[in-house]
Amino acid sequence: MAEKLVIKNIGMILTGKIEAPIADGDCMIAEDGKITAWGQESNLDTDGATTVVDAHGTTLAPGLIDSHIHPVVGDYTPRQQQLHWIDSTLHGGVTTLISAGEVHMPGRPKDVVGLKAMAIAAQRWYENFRPSGVKVHAGAPVIEHGMEEQDFKDLADAGVKLLGEVGLGTVKDGKTANQMVDWARKYGIQSTIHTGGPSIPGSGLIDADMVLETGTDVVGHINGGHSALPDDQIVCLCENCTAALEIVHNGNERAALLTLNTARELDKLDQIILGTDGPAGSGVQPLGIMRMVAMLSSLGNVPAETAFCFANGNTARRRELDVGLIEAGYSADFVLMDQAQHAPGKNLLESVQLGNLPGVGMTIIDGKITSHRSRNTPPANKLPEVV
Repeated sequence: MAEKLVIKNIGMILTGKIEAPIADGDCMIAEDGKITAWGQESNLDTDGATTVVDAHGTTLAPGLIDSHIHPVVGDYTPRQQQLHWIDSTLHGGVTTLISAGEVHMPGRPKDVVGLKAMAIAAQRWYENFRPSGVKVHAGAPVIEHGMEEQDFKDLADAGVKLLGEVGLGTVKDGKTANQMVDWARKYGIQSTIHTGGPSIPGSGLIDADMVLETGTDVVGHINGGHSALPDDQIVCLCENCTAALEIVHNGNERAALLTLNTARELDKLDQIILGTDGPAGSGVQPLGIMRMVAMLSSLGNVPAETAFCFANGNTARRRELDVGLIEAGYSADFVLMDQAQHAPGKNLLESVQLGNLPGVGMTIIDGKITSHRSRNTPPANKLPEVV
């Protein structure tokens, strides 16, 4: 029997689509984990539901995506000796995580055989185990000297789809990095580059010239991780890159706003995606993506419904994922949220644009409920419930 999810009495549907961020309707339907229909309940076939959620007027959005994490294994990070950080992140409305390299693995191998083995293993263990149901796209090798085209083919054949941050390994020059990024792209592997000053001992400065010469798919933490490039170099990257411009929580907030304002002037808001860049020296940020949405909306003067697109739809499109958008056939991954109790603003969007976090009431992944009222966000005015 097909599993059918019906979510009714939705107060507002956010789409993740930056060109049309709000959809008409009060009802969402998913079958066997995929979105099938949405709109006014009176116009939809709600019969035969196996799960019915009464949203009680809360806002439904595609689950948020963290474009930049550094996982290691399971739901544990040795970087901060912390368990269940992924489960905690789910309580911040994030349903998909994307690795920028498993760089905090103790004794991380840097020889070609070892780094390939670890990348394939990391891809497998998150494919086979989803902490609290969260989708973790991992297995992101850091490129090192000595890698050849065949190595990238081997990785792709084994299921690896990502490169870790270019520049965290021994390859520090744009020419070599560009060759390897081209090999990766040839075999369907996406690439991200470290941008800015060194993050930890062993990493180095990656300036705008190297970012442009390397030509990755994502300009990783354009606002620095932690140290940002000078303003003129950030503006240069915004002007000259067609790649995703990734703003992270663990970066320079002033540089984040510079990136946002420059992208707006250039009509490139569709290139902005969000990550936390955690776990890292700054720790774990379960609410990091939500905090970035509120910060960029309030201080960057962006409508909240647009800022939410930075956190789901923009990333989904750039990363070529079937999540993050209200689209027929896409995964039924949702966050249901409402204005936090006693937070200023007339509604959720206005409250977020005033810099406040919403309260998360439920997350759903592949049409299955994965969490109820968040233990991490402020309590919401209204909560959805299973009926």
